[in-house]
Amino acid sequence: MQKIVDLKGSEKSMAEWEYAASLGKLRKEEEHLQQLYEERKGLEEEIQSTSSRPTRLNELLITQRYIEVVDDRIRKQHEGVRTAEVLVRNRQGHLTEKMVDEKVWLNARDRAHERFRSDRLAKEQNELDEIAIVRAAASRR
Repeated sequence: MQKIVDLKGSEKSMAEWEYAASLGKLRKEEEHLQQLYEERKGLEEEIQSTSSRPTRLNELLITQRYIEVVDDRIRKQHEGVRTAEVLVRNRQGHLTEKMVDEKVWLNARDRAHERFRSDRLAKEQNELDEIAIVRAAASRR
């Protein structure tokens, strides 16, 4: 029974590791998204500053196209964040299952140990009672 409990503990540890890894990936995806938003904001500020002074239309169009590229990358990054969030939820559910499973086996082991202890104490008590009966019978003779 202890080996099963150890196995369940190992499975729970693995699930914890997988959950932590998925959280790390989610944070990384969110940070990348934030960088893209900052990049877009910088490009908008660049357009604002260049449009206030004489600038060639071609330069403004190039910057505007790059903003569109960044917007596309932001949309794709949102998908990456959503995928990472789904992975985190799945791993969290898996971890919860493993924690419950380990707890069930720990409780089963503890109950089995308590039954063993109780049976052993009852057996010892029966042996002591038998010894007392034998002594009582011997002292009456």
